[in-house]
Amino acid sequence: MKKNCHIIFMGTPDFSVAALENLARQENISIDLAVTQPDRPKGRGKKLMPSPVKKAATNLGIDCYQPERLNTPEAVERLSSLNPDFFVVAAYGQILSQEILDIPRICPINIHASLLPKYRGASPIQAAILNRDTQSGVTTMLMAKAMDAGDILMTESADISPEDTAQDLHDRLSVIGSTLIVKTINALLDKSIEPIPQDHDKATYVKLLKKSDGRINWEQSAGQICAHIRAMTPWPGAFTRMEGQTIKIFRASPSDLSGTTHPFGTIFQCDDRGIHVACAGGAVTILELMGASGKRLKTDDYLRGHPLTPPIQLGD
Repeated sequence: MKKNCHIIFMGTPDFSVAALENLARQENISIDLAVTQPDRPKGRGKKLMPSPVKKAATNLGIDCYQPERLNTPEAVERLSSLNPDFFVVAAYGQILSQEILDIPRICPINIHASLLPKYRGASPIQAAILNRDTQSGVTTMLMAKAMDAGDILMTESADISPEDTAQDLHDRLSVIGSTLIVKTINALLDKSIEPIPQDHDKATYVKLLKKSDGRINWEQSAGQICAHIRAMTPWPGAFTRMEGQTIKIFRASPSDLSGTTHPFGTIFQCDDRGIHVACAGGAVTILELMGASGKRLKTDDYLRGHPLTPPIQLGD
């Protein structure tokens, strides 16, 4: 079948890969270029490593372009020379100038991991978990210069379970986005879709997360602390300080024990159910953690190697 639709794909992290791979499987679509961030140093050896999108594009035989800055005359010339019908952008990591956005013959499309206009910005998945939402989703939209403010093309929702981490939701939304972008492009090609302007008055914004955002605030409620831990897993990771060392916490649940007689952040009991920590209005039971060993352990395994004698104060 003749390729009648030409795309330049822009993306960088794991979230983007499913969309790239599904677009590459379509008989009517040609991905003429994948644009991704330059190789970055990673690990203890600081070896330069390609982005997940570069790895996937290389495996698919798609040319890669990795400019440090995309909004340059050289980039405009490179992208324009391909005469693309669409840009498909999924977590690329750079703001595109209007000159870049004007290049596609039909339009530039963004895949965003929320039901816009809620959670515009860099961390919509973590925000949904942190705010204890019961539903999230994916939006495809026309790209505008303002962040995530373009007209909506299609949406698909996804339920959030009380046990979902940010990684769990990330993986589901990545797959949803990969199918939704194909539906969106085909609908645009056959002119069966009408873009819908966002209600900008209802827009909310979420910032790029920093490592320090993983710090646990033991003055919050048990439910909010558990949501924070799930939202920060796997990155930046929920953490606290114990006896001069940083520990990461991967799983926790509200405790049926009362910790209200202890200062917030106090380990007041350890048993076969876990490590119980006082917080606002109750207690949290830590179920899985990582200490100085660097190994992720269930609490009973951790306590066998690191016996704790309560009370122990957590936090700085």
